Amino acid sequence: MKNRLLLCIAVVLTACGGGRDQSRPTSYASSVSRAAPLVNGPINKACLASDRKARSRQLCGCIQAVANQTLTVTEQKRAIQFYRDPHLAQEVRQSDRASDERFWKTYVAYGERAKAICT
Repeated sequence: MKNRLLLCIAVVLTACGGGRDQSRPTSYASSVSRAAPLVNGPINKACLASDRKARSRQLCGCIQAVANQTLTVTEQKRAIQFYRDPHLAQEVRQSDRASDERFWKTYVAYGERAKAICT
């Protein structure tokens, strides 16, 4: 019973992720709960809808949990465009615009963290 209660608390806390706090640098010390597969959001939906062979509810849920900890809602909406149009990621990466450069650095950090935690 105690384990069930702890699992429920972990699920609730994980689901409350929200976006990254813009006033503080991203902390990589926090971890994603084992309940991450239950996390839903725009990244999770785009991941599940993609044609990638490695996609699964567990993997996509974990990636969403990491996104909730590292990306703002606006950044998540921008990132899901890469699932539909992978070439767009290349365009953003090579862009000379300062806003694209800031986003790309954040996106790369998110991707590295998701890879480390979710694979």
